[in-house]
Amino acid sequence: MPLIFFRRIAAALAVAFFIVGNASAALAQSGDGKAQDQKKPTAADAAAAKERQKRAAEITEARKLIEGPAGNPECVWLGRRVVGLLWRDDLDTAFRHLDLYDRFGCPANHIQATFRCVILQGDIDPKAPESLNSRVHACWLNPGLAPTPPAAAAPANGTGAH
Repeated sequence: MPLIFFRRIAAALAVAFFIVGNASAALAQSGDGKAQDQKKPTAADAAAAKERQKRAAEITEARKLIEGPAGNPECVWLGRRVVGLLWRDDLDTAFRHLDLYDRFGCPANHIQATFRCVILQGDIDPKAPESLNSRVHACWLNPGLAPTPPAAAAPANGTGAH
């Protein structure tokens, strides 16, 4: 008898939690529907949409230019992140991404070649994170990109003659 009693109590509590959970979810979703309908797109929404389109175009471009698995969208997406994380010395996160990259069957040698290309291109302004993304993208598409020669130092006196 006590076992049946506890089962009934447990069942009643489960039903009560289910009803309370659904009621609170319904209350949270309800509200002023007019306020949601009248929300106008902001500049941040437009910038986010533009960024999504840019990323999609970059992945499409990579798919067209790179033969084999390195051109697959998942390899492009993960691989570029691994290279960027390696550049920023975030090795723990880079290795976690690299595990996923390997799991998808993406070529490890493309990561190595791309990272080498990024390094050979010279320093990147840490205040301009987009320059790193652009360089990683360019090197991902063409890991054999010719290294950028170092900028010549300007003469101290400005004339070049001593």
